[in-house]
Amino acid sequence: MRIKDMHWSQVEAYVKEDDRCVIPIGSVEQHAYLSLATDMILAERVSVEAAEPTGVPVFPCLPFGMASGFADYPGTISLRLLTYIHVIEDILNSVYHHGFRRILIVNGHGGNSPIAPLLSEWMNSHRDASVKLHDWWRAPKTMGKVLEIDPAASHASWMENFPWTRLAGAPVPDFQKPRIDFAATARVDAGRKRERIAEGNYHGVFQRSDEDMMEIWKVAVEETRHEIEHDWH
Repeated sequence: MRIKDMHWSQVEAYVKEDDRCVIPIGSVEQHAYLSLATDMILAERVSVEAAEPTGVPVFPCLPFGMASGFADYPGTISLRLLTYIHVIEDILNSVYHHGFRRILIVNGHGGNSPIAPLLSEWMNSHRDASVKLHDWWRAPKTMGKVLEIDPAASHASWMENFPWTRLAGAPVPDFQKPRIDFAATARVDAGRKRERIAEGNYHGVFQRSDEDMMEIWKVAVEETRHEIEHDWH
């Protein structure tokens, strides 16, 4: 159930019966020849499909995240760490105020992971609440399926190339890109990082079959649904 398909009094009635909600978070950043919005598209879609049979409401994806390493790729938007922490905290405070106590954050971007300590601090001051941070693409079963299909997989490679993140007319290079030097890219600014990453793929081929991608997606939806339904206390 999408929050955008509800009005306020439906939410008020809902929280009297169930205190769960899902908040997807993503990023707008380079993904080689895939959509700049890949992380937000995937985080919201996996959340909506996972929550559908449960009736748990899913908020619109927070589109912007922390992506300073990609700042020199046009179209990328990056929030500062302090800004992002305040945004997440304000979102949590808002849903808590309305009665939600079990909150699943479905994260689509590795750069957002530094919010974990904030969530711990927030729960210390909201002791009747539980918050889970679910990095959907690297959750154990989903990543296990990725590695089973092709272990050469990373940011902007085939593993993010779903039918709904592709762009009509965009190039699909026909080679397997060597693994980038992660240590070398981590120690330089965004300009030199862009030079070293080139089009943006970190490792692997640029596209695999839709059959492969749907196998991964099925596991990702089921694994995310398990997070909605289980292990809250």
